[in-house]
Amino acid sequence: MFTTRSPETTLDPVVDHPRITVLGVGYLGATHAVCMAALGFDVLGVDVDQEKIDELTSGHVPFFEPGLQEQLSEMLHAGRLAFTTDFDQAVRFGDVHFICVGTPQSIDSNAADLTFVERAFEALASRAHRKALLVGKSTVPIGTAERLTAMVTARAPIGDALELAWNPEFLREGFAVDDTLHPDRLVFGVASGWAERQLRAVYAPILRRGTPLVVADLATAELVKVAANSFLATKISYINAMAEVCEATGADVDVLAEALSYDERIGGRFLKPGLGFGGGCLPKDLRAFAHRAEELGVGRAVAFLHEIDDINTRRRLRFVDLVRDLAGGDLQGARVAALGAAFKPNSDDVRDAPALDVARMLALEGAIVVVYDPEANENAHRTYPDLDYAGSLREAVTDADVVALLTEWEEFGRADPDEIGALVNRRRIVDGRHALDAVAYREAGWTFRALGQPAGAGHVAPYEAEPVT
Repeated sequence: MFTTRSPETTLDPVVDHPRITVLGVGYLGATHAVCMAALGFDVLGVDVDQEKIDELTSGHVPFFEPGLQEQLSEMLHAGRLAFTTDFDQAVRFGDVHFICVGTPQSIDSNAADLTFVERAFEALASRAHRKALLVGKSTVPIGTAERLTAMVTARAPIGDALELAWNPEFLREGFAVDDTLHPDRLVFGVASGWAERQLRAVYAPILRRGTPLVVADLATAELVKVAANSFLATKISYINAMAEVCEATGADVDVLAEALSYDERIGGRFLKPGLGFGGGCLPKDLRAFAHRAEELGVGRAVAFLHEIDDINTRRRLRFVDLVRDLAGGDLQGARVAALGAAFKPNSDDVRDAPALDVARMLALEGAIVVVYDPEANENAHRTYPDLDYAGSLREAVTDADVVALLTEWEEFGRADPDEIGALVNRRRIVDGRHALDAVAYREAGWTFRALGQPAGAGHVAPYEAEPVT
């Protein structure tokens, strides 16, 4: 399908139309590979997982992300995209290699586990016989790029002719295709003018549209992503901390958030109370950042991040309290319809998902929990096979004693209170995402509760999916 550049290629040109490899074709990597092909480049996706490679080669995206399936099929048909497990082929093919492997939380600490990142860079460096650029996109602790640069130079047959850069990603699950093709900014962490020019060639179609570009050193580029995620987590947890205050005082957190949003210095985005954040990025990145800051001797500067994490966890516990109250003070034997399992709508990601964590806690207290999520049932069942799962909203709410809204899917926000009320055992509902019309539910005879609101409060809160990273 693709031809390969000659190993004798001179060592220092900028390739105007570089060939791209993407190492790691999980959520980030598969999305990046497909979108780079959509921008007109020849792209080779690389992974050690043969099953994942086979799925993508056959035209199937192994996770749910709106729009990605269609783009994958189109790029495979166009002949600009292929997948392999052969690292030698990847090195011969690529001018720019993007490393998109995972950096999960370590098993024994809050630090990021960099095993996969280190292996990917080493695998490329040890095979490099011509000038190329290795570009990290994975979220890593500050100082990683400097350490990897030394390793790459030592392992590469061409030494420091193999260069390294960092290009953090800012994808929101559910919006990843648009965020890749139409980002709100690009950040290049580079150590040479050649590396910057090569990245400019890669992103030329996006830069021509006037997308803001920040060119930084490697350390700053690493820090941008974790700083952005920490700031976002802080804003989400702030309004949830206010929800705790509202519950103690009888104030209404939704009205409070609306009043705050008119202040241009604060704004309304992500000032939405609820169960808090989850997923594969925010929680572990927050913890890894705090851990790394302590290693650097500046832990006190970000000590507040520990409380941000604690606030986020407390929201889940408080939600269980509300469900228990509606069940009459005891969850033993109560049938609870858990609407949602993914950490956010338009995703099947259940990693550190508040919804699934709440469902598990309810079950541990003796509730009969029936989970329904439009896309994440399979992943949720794999994580917690002991829970019951329904194939539809109607099935989930039938004979429920309490309905728990845990993920703000559009299907749940638009459900008719009277129609689902005819199916439940008792009309009791707890809105964990402030996505439902409280007035409509109360008028339909429901006992309605929400985090941060007095028992009888609740203005119209139409469905609005908040795009969360």
